[in-house]
Amino acid sequence: MDVHSSKYNCAECGKCFSSKQALAVHWRSHSGEKPFECTVCSKQFMQSAHLVRHSRTHSGEKPYKCLECEMAFSQSGDLTRHMRVHTGDKPYKCSLCDKRFSRSSSLQSHERHVHSNRRPYDCRYCGKRFKSSHHLKHHVYTHTGANPYSCRHCSDCFRHLHHLKAHLLKSHNEGTWFTCHNCQKKFSVKSRLKEHLLCHEGVKPYVCSECLKCFSTASRLRRHQPIHSHVKRFCCGSCGKYFKCKEYVVHHFNRCSVKLGYTNIFAKNL
Repeated sequence: MDVHSSKYNCAECGKCFSSKQALAVHWRSHSGEKPFECTVCSKQFMQSAHLVRHSRTHSGEKPYKCLECEMAFSQSGDLTRHMRVHTGDKPYKCSLCDKRFSRSSSLQSHERHVHSNRRPYDCRYCGKRFKSSHHLKHHVYTHTGANPYSCRHCSDCFRHLHHLKAHLLKSHNEGTWFTCHNCQKKFSVKSRLKEHLLCHEGVKPYVCSECLKCFSTASRLRRHQPIHSHVKRFCCGSCGKYFKCKEYVVHHFNRCSVKLGYTNIFAKNL
């Protein structure tokens, strides 16, 4: 492509630009060129501004400060989202039920889990259906017993990637913890930290279809849903009593094991 054309039009998509430099920067979105490289981790970026923002994750620099509290952020977008905690602003509105959210990701999760009943992915072993191929893949591991994520330092293997990352951090001091700026709780993967932050912001996009109770994360909703089922899959390893939820049988076993003299928690998931 000739970026020196006097019209400054992109030959690929036809978009117009006011300068040669702006056109050259835009062209990287088509060519995939990333000329700006981080000197710390070698990650590459299409624009120098993106590299500058990324570099703050290494330096700890947080120039964007909240005027309402003592919080500070490395990116302006993070500050904008944080300010909604103080203002109560919820600019993202569900088109189906008018519920509003402070984050676009929360709206997307709400629409996917509350308003969509499509489950196109079915398990070839038991027929259970899932909304995403990712959830199906990890469900299949419960049938095959596969632990596809192996540690390169030792012989330990894990069913989930975040379990491997947590192992690397705790056992081999490899990787970076993601820390909540509100309560200092640490997470091995960024997605878990993002879910956790919803708890502090009061955002609860996951709604139970049976009782309409709301939850801040999908995992909390999944733990709640067995309450509405008549199936009791969890069995106490001491007395054989069955329970609907894993949390119930663990709590029961802690008391049951004291009576029977056991010290380790054991519960069968049938």
